[in-house]
Amino acid sequence: MIVNMFGGEAAPFIKALRLTTGRKVPGLSPRYPEVLCDRDNICQVTTDMGYSNAAASLSALFYASGFDLRNTYFIIAGIAGINPNLGTVGSTTWADYAIDYSLAHEIDAREMPAGWASGYFGIDTDTPSRKPALRYRTEVFQINRQLVTRAFALSKNVTLGDSEAARTYRAGFASGPASRPPMVLRCDTVSTDTWFGGSALANRAQAWSSLLTDGKASYCTAQQEDNSTLEVLRRAAAAGRADFKRVLILRAGSDVDRPHPGQTDSDVLLNYTTQGGFEPAAANLLATARPVIQQIVGQWRHWKKGVPAR
Repeated sequence: MIVNMFGGEAAPFIKALRLTTGRKVPGLSPRYPEVLCDRDNICQVTTDMGYSNAAASLSALFYASGFDLRNTYFIIAGIAGINPNLGTVGSTTWADYAIDYSLAHEIDAREMPAGWASGYFGIDTDTPSRKPALRYRTEVFQINRQLVTRAFALSKNVTLGDSEAARTYRAGFASGPASRPPMVLRCDTVSTDTWFGGSALANRAQAWSSLLTDGKASYCTAQQEDNSTLEVLRRAAAAGRADFKRVLILRAGSDVDRPHPGQTDSDVLLNYTTQGGFEPAAANLLATARPVIQQIVGQWRHWKKGVPAR
């Protein structure tokens, strides 16, 4: 099951995988009311964007679709902002960790105590450097490490697409990886319904990811849905309707989260479309996921009971 968030992410999968058989599902987004499948039981759902839409659509998929998803592998595939210290426009990333950027206390940065790096700090803590108790149980998700390792190994050498606009924008960075062509990476993601940009908030994403995972997470992408989607998958697993060990997160950098030298923090967000990353990022999601899909479907007898040892 491919999980996309909007039509631009879904289109390359639908076309290339020839997903032509549709089933309408009550409770899906009115803009994307069908699950699309092919003869090999490869299917795709578009949730619509943001926490609320992702949760509502995935819940409908499990409880109103009639699909038996107990042995299904899920690839959550979407675009994201990317950390230019680890990747570049067009790069794709497999995540081991998804961290919620939004579950926090906040003081306006103009009013925060002297010496704080940002106005965000953990709920029921008193400083940004103190790790909060993870009481919501959705602050951090860890993806099956064995599955991520296999997905990365299968896809790390694929050829990724690019665009002239992305190459032009990338030249504004003096060194790699931001200045290099896109490649497949393994690094982690943060979820927030608020689009952020600029060095201060991007650095906060790095620090927050590290704090909540005791230094294990390496933040490289920011998106709007994954922690919400993962909580639905976890609850479905608890209800016997899914296997959380069969979930992958694949994100592609459509724009960077902080500016290159000479660019302002506001420009990197307000004019993100000029970075030329959307089209190659969307296409590269398919290119990266395809060998994983082919391996699972083509070798189903080895994958049916779980991730094979080799």
